[in-house]
Amino acid sequence: MTVWSPILRHVDDDRVFRALADPTRRHLVDRLFERDGRTLTELESQLEMTRFGVMKHLRILEEAGLVVTRRSGRAKLHFLNPVPIRLIHDRWIDKYTERVVSALLDLKDDLEETA
Repeated sequence: MTVWSPILRHVDDDRVFRALADPTRRHLVDRLFERDGRTLTELESQLEMTRFGVMKHLRILEEAGLVVTRRSGRAKLHFLNPVPIRLIHDRWIDKYTERVVSALLDLKDDLEETA
């Protein structure tokens, strides 16, 4: 099993939603989006909490499949896995916005025909 195999595993929507419900964890996801492969020291540098607090948040993100790690020498690097977020988007957001967008396009067509 490689470090990247968690990317393709089944996504538990509840875990992803719970992980993203916390502002600190969203901040960590944003930091990894900006630049992947950060160490714990880098990630904790802008947070006012203990190292162990940051580790707890990272563990929750890992359990949700949002973060994967890889060892590089003595350092443990953290990488964002965007797949669960994309699956949540496709399942819970995209299908609901499609109907709204279609309705707006239909309205636009109707208004242009009558103008």
